[in-house]
Amino acid sequence: MKNVLNTERLKLRKLQESDLEDIFEWASDPEVTRYVTWNPHESIEVTRTILDLWLREYDDPDCYRYGIELKETGKLVGMIDVVGYREGVPETGYILNRKYWNRGYMSEALGAFRDHLLENFDELFIRAACDNHASNAVIRKNGFEFIGTETTIMKKSGQPAMINRYRYLKQKGKAHEEGN
Repeated sequence: MKNVLNTERLKLRKLQESDLEDIFEWASDPEVTRYVTWNPHESIEVTRTILDLWLREYDDPDCYRYGIELKETGKLVGMIDVVGYREGVPETGYILNRKYWNRGYMSEALGAFRDHLLENFDELFIRAACDNHASNAVIRKNGFEFIGTETTIMKKSGQPAMINRYRYLKQKGKAHEEGN
């Protein structure tokens, strides 16, 4: 994992203890956490405990987790990471502070993160709830190919949910770059 990934407007970097309040701002918002597998943080102490865990996980060479910082203000507005592996293929997850939705930040972050992962992997997976239209649009905009829909049980509610699955093949990316 590189320490920093830069885009035009964003700096993707390792999380830090000083990010606590910014993380709590989005991690405690029920609308922001609607489609993630964990419940909104009920207190900053919960966020502190989770942040401590995330910081310790940087010791694992398979940890790919970046905070999404706005270059202009230095504010941490979200996170993007590998949330798991399916048959050795990384699956990406992300979250963004609601105040920064619909500005293209997540598309920008996902593009940089995708390119970074492709330095080490030939294939990537990502999923989004079928009714999370904004997230599905971000994924498609970044060249991920729809491969199907699955039903899964949401950990936090125990209810079934329809999930769109996507993949990105390194070979496909090279073909697009060459104009094929």
